[in-house]
Amino acid sequence: MSETRSAPLHCPYCGEEDLRPNEAGHGAWECHACARVFTVKFNGLLSRAVAR
Repeated sequence: MSETRSAPLHCPYCGEEDLRPNEAGHGAWECHACARVFTVKFNGLLSRAVAR
């Protein structure tokens, strides 16, 4: 498993790919298309498998 996290590929609000890290802290990204700042956070794993 990798020590680093992968960057988001698109903005969750507008879908554009013009993202850059934000100064707000770890996991914060800014979208230069819609001018939003958002964070990406890992919350954990499910205790059981999800049925498909």
